[in-house]
Amino acid sequence: MVKLRLQRTGTKADPHYRIVAADIRSPRDGRFIEAVGHFHPTASAVKQSDFNEEKTLSWLKKGAQPTDTVLALLKKNGIWSKYKG
Repeated sequence: MVKLRLQRTGTKADPHYRIVAADIRSPRDGRFIEAVGHFHPTASAVKQSDFNEEKTLSWLKKGAQPTDTVLALLKKNGIWSKYKG
């Protein structure tokens, strides 16, 4: 099964995350199928998240399941409502 999840990058004091489509058997920071966005939780007062909407919707339509954190980010960016609508 494919999941949309976070892959940690960056340094110890400054985490950055890629939002990736990955097989559930792959480790958190391991192999992934495709990167669909990024998330910077410490970017400023506002947490920065960017999605490639076309790729994200494509993976959701193919049956990829988002993790809880990615689901919250999808809802915040309005992509989840486009998928469900």
